[in-house]
Amino acid sequence: MNDGSGRPAQFRRLPIDLATYGRRSREDPCFICRIVARDPGKVHHLVYEDERAIAFLNKYPTLYGYTLVAPRDHREQIAGEFSVDEYLALQRVIHRVGEAIRSEVPTERLYVASLGSQQGNRHVHWHLAPLPPGVPYAQQQLDALDMRLGVLDVPDDDMAGLAARLRRRLASGAG
Repeated sequence: MNDGSGRPAQFRRLPIDLATYGRRSREDPCFICRIVARDPGKVHHLVYEDERAIAFLNKYPTLYGYTLVAPRDHREQIAGEFSVDEYLALQRVIHRVGEAIRSEVPTERLYVASLGSQQGNRHVHWHLAPLPPGVPYAQQQLDALDMRLGVLDVPDDDMAGLAARLRRRLASGAG
């Protein structure tokens, strides 16, 4: 839900079962490969894709507009499995998607991080998380990304609308 100005309404936080989330990330098939393959059991709101990369809204966002960017091919090391040209091509996608997010979502600071583990969520990916203006300093940085504090309850129609706006910005060359 946004108020028509592009600013997101306040979303309530819901607890997340981190034990189940962690178990699934370790035991289930690669969630990014499933998204790339269009597995009907792993539907996410796509923001961008080309022959090398895919970007989609985080299904468990701690911040409104939180997006993941990943190579389409299953790679597990952020630098070791990419040539310099492949890595820089992904960074260009991250920059474009980040600028589209900043254009659509009020953002004081865009956090960009590669998270994951060889023990779960192995497919390398980058997190693009827009910190909204006015968040007290004590709730910024790692606290803003901490799923233990709950995830935003963003209605699916709002996620779909945001994804469509981001796709339009990216298709128009903005971002």
